[in-house]
Amino acid sequence: MRTLLDNQLRVHQTALNLQAHRQQLLASNIANADTPHYKAKDIDFREAMRGALGKGAMGERLGPLALATTRPAHIAAGGDSHPLEAFAKYRTEFQSAVDGNTVNMDVERAAFAENAVNYEASITFINGLLRGMQTAISGQ
Repeated sequence: MRTLLDNQLRVHQTALNLQAHRQQLLASNIANADTPHYKAKDIDFREAMRGALGKGAMGERLGPLALATTRPAHIAAGGDSHPLEAFAKYRTEFQSAVDGNTVNMDVERAAFAENAVNYEASITFINGLLRGMQTAISGQ
């Protein structure tokens, strides 16, 4: 039986997972700004949250993300692709480049900063939720 705290933490856990994956995509876009024919990717956060929580057309609810394996003795995850990769889409091209690259550094930097602020806000919400629960349990 899931409690209200479990549901709240699941929503924030999903948001953190999506924001972390988006940050990786944006960092990859920035790193490949000079790569010919590289197509920039991004995540529509609202659509991805609905899909990850099972409220959208994107499919089933996602569980917690698996940890990366660093040793051969580790148990492998059930697939090579990242579970949130289904939500990644190619970014709309604003201005075409001669080499076919669709990375716009101004857009990428702004999205990277916005995502970092949202990630920090999610951490703050989780801390507040846990602090409130700790206060309720201790009876203060």
